[in-house]
Amino acid sequence: MHPSEEIYCEKSNRLSGKTIVLGITGSIAAVESFHMIRELIRHGAKVIPVMTEAACKLAAPDAIEFASGNKPILEIGGQTEHIKYLGDRSDADLFLIYPATANTVSKIANGIDDTPVTTMATVALGGGIPIAIAPAMHGMMMENPAVSRNLETLASWGVNIIGPHMSGGRAKVASVSEVAAWAIKLLSRDDLMGKKILIIGGRSEEPLDNMRLITNRSTGMMAVALAERAFERGAEVELWMGGCSVSLPDYIPIRRYASVSDLIGMLDDVNHDIVIVPAALADFTPENKVEGKIPSDKGFDMKMNPVPKVLPLLREKCAKVIGYKAESGLSRDALIAKARDRLDRYDLSAVIANDIDSAGKTSANVLLVTKEKATDITGSKPAISEVILNYVSEKL
Repeated sequence: MHPSEEIYCEKSNRLSGKTIVLGITGSIAAVESFHMIRELIRHGAKVIPVMTEAACKLAAPDAIEFASGNKPILEIGGQTEHIKYLGDRSDADLFLIYPATANTVSKIANGIDDTPVTTMATVALGGGIPIAIAPAMHGMMMENPAVSRNLETLASWGVNIIGPHMSGGRAKVASVSEVAAWAIKLLSRDDLMGKKILIIGGRSEEPLDNMRLITNRSTGMMAVALAERAFERGAEVELWMGGCSVSLPDYIPIRRYASVSDLIGMLDDVNHDIVIVPAALADFTPENKVEGKIPSDKGFDMKMNPVPKVLPLLREKCAKVIGYKAESGLSRDALIAKARDRLDRYDLSAVIANDIDSAGKTSANVLLVTKEKATDITGSKPAISEVILNYVSEKL
């Protein structure tokens, strides 16, 4: 067994059965192509690498072969590799160029195919194979009118442009995780295309003094899973996150809040089709925050005041809101009753009910409660997210 097979579907099977032809060109970002290939394989893809001569100076072909399990295509020969892999939609599912230099972008936009990568692009464009490119170049090259025009030309032809991200005068190539997410997005169902979805997650943090705060065990894991899955299914996603203990995706717009009052101050910006709120928000906050630090050598008294409920405020801004209800030690029927009370009181589209013991865990048992029924969902948080988004797609 080749070592590349050991990591197959290690992260997910969302690219299982998909073949991605990966074009690698002569940007210094080519050194990341090894990790790009491995990430695609971890989601189940078969990767066929294609390299320009300049790319071979930056990423060793032997290393790329090790990463993919396939010998990279370095020139178009008697096997007519461009036709073999991209001559029919059944041969490959996506032609991805990572990284794409200004030179390669401009050649493709002007029909020049003098490298294996540009020749592959010519065939893919002519045959209707989906194409995505991740440009990487100096910022001044990106600002060149010809390069900008060529990128616009490719976009007008249906080529998906991923990034780049301006930083320190450079047009930095999109991260490996962002490009992998786009590959999944382009090769998955797009049933949420055109929907603006806001996910509000994480935990609120109510300050006692300048050092201490009242919070909870929520990690933000469910919110991230929902945001990632919604992105992959075509939605325009925004993530508002409180305190959390998970890595946040670098390809989804994120806003942070700390306290419930911070979050309430952001609600005027809600202009989304659907809002899903797996956030764990405080019910009470100290009446008066102590400036400085409460002395640690003696006890103290503090009065707590209730904070406004966020869900009814959200309903004033958005017609379709899915809330969460966490309880402890209730029977299934009692948990459903609690969830349905919240559903009716705030006129929500649905409520996800769960036991607090699932906080911080990678899997859970939850109930999707609507006016009509209560559906049990068990599995990992990404799997639960898929079921919730199925409901969004089918009912909302």
